[in-house]
Amino acid sequence: MKQTLTDGYLNFLTESKTERECVQNIKILAEKKGYKDISEFKTLKAGDKVYITKMNKAIALFQIGEEKIENGMNILGAHIDSPRLDAKQNPLYEKECITYLNTHYYGGIKKYQWTTIPLAIHGVVCKKDGTIVNVVMGEDSSEPVFCISDILPHLAQEQMKDKASDFIKGEDLDLIMGSTLPQKHNTPKEKDEKKKEKDKSKKLILQLLKEKYGIEEADFESAELEIVPSGPARELGLDRSMILAYGQDDRSCAYTSVAAILDAEKLKKTACCLCVDKEEIGSVGATGMASNLFENMVSEIVARTEEKYSELTVRRCLANSNMLSSDVNAAYDPMNANLFDKENASFLGGGIAFQKYTGSRGKAGASDANPEFIAKIRNCMDANNVIYQMAELGKVDQGGGGTIAYHAAKYGMNVLDAGCAVLSMHAPYEITNKEDIWQLYVGYKAFLGIL
Repeated sequence: MKQTLTDGYLNFLTESKTERECVQNIKILAEKKGYKDISEFKTLKAGDKVYITKMNKAIALFQIGEEKIENGMNILGAHIDSPRLDAKQNPLYEKECITYLNTHYYGGIKKYQWTTIPLAIHGVVCKKDGTIVNVVMGEDSSEPVFCISDILPHLAQEQMKDKASDFIKGEDLDLIMGSTLPQKHNTPKEKDEKKKEKDKSKKLILQLLKEKYGIEEADFESAELEIVPSGPARELGLDRSMILAYGQDDRSCAYTSVAAILDAEKLKKTACCLCVDKEEIGSVGATGMASNLFENMVSEIVARTEEKYSELTVRRCLANSNMLSSDVNAAYDPMNANLFDKENASFLGGGIAFQKYTGSRGKAGASDANPEFIAKIRNCMDANNVIYQMAELGKVDQGGGGTIAYHAAKYGMNVLDAGCAVLSMHAPYEITNKEDIWQLYVGYKAFLGIL
């Protein structure tokens, strides 16, 4: 079972590098387990399994329990967006015989980590006639990849004097798409022709895009193209104990949350697995947790489980719910031990990392969980032999980060952050431990079935 879960997780990471791909693949997994789109149901009863999507970038799975919905739900809430680069609306340009794709970075990244590594482009191009073109370039071994160049060390004396946050500018994170020969390498006739034809390299790239995807340059204006590391998720270490992959924050928690609810059966309380977008930039927008997204989804469930819809029932359902905010924590890094309070850090292989609070410097932006709820979670984990650790992100004054927990807590529900430890978090390739992935799954499943 452990190996099956690991294999499924590796495949999910490889095939789900954008929010849209995550939602699509979660739908496929859910439908295999009997879940159906909520639009197919006028009423819902105990045992029914439905999913609700929003703009193809957020999804919630619900398994209706035996108890009345106003008694609350057990919720696993994760996010499926990850730090990356996004193509701008007018992205293609040629500069001195090289064609670039202009980008804007998304989420908290170290910009220098994104240079000189193989990159791929995933996303959609929406044409004016309503056609949606799915784009994946740079993943198949037969395809070319893309890259952002950097200065050679021989000429980088000035660059190396800058702070790490400054020596690669955001506006310099532009993807190399193609090139053409400079004029000095052309014959006299070719030089004359080249003077007449401006942006030859860019035009060739546009021609290739039209041949493969049927898109024009103007179609970039209504495109959503994400630049991500190329290649599959891989096992890490000679002992194969770890996983190296893009997007494990927070797809490690999203995948195990989905796996847990899909394997849960005959629940007393209604269970929900919520996978949202935009967490890395503040949970904003229509598909982020700061919107009315989740409240609207719960309203759809209440409208189908109750004889008469009541806003009060929705409010009671949310207030009486329990939620694990399934998000990762920073793994203790022996090479940078001075950044951590070792006694309160999470370790690779230490099992689920529960965080009473997140936030930064004085718990700003945190959802400080009630100790009564933490005690119930501890009892649940111990009763099911789940390995877990209590942890925080780093030393008090080093910084910090947030999750979707405080957005859920505004409804009055119990919320506790619960995820796995991640080394090199927010890097193009992040590191997790296989045992932690397993403990997430069994812990999440226990939470859905007992509390």
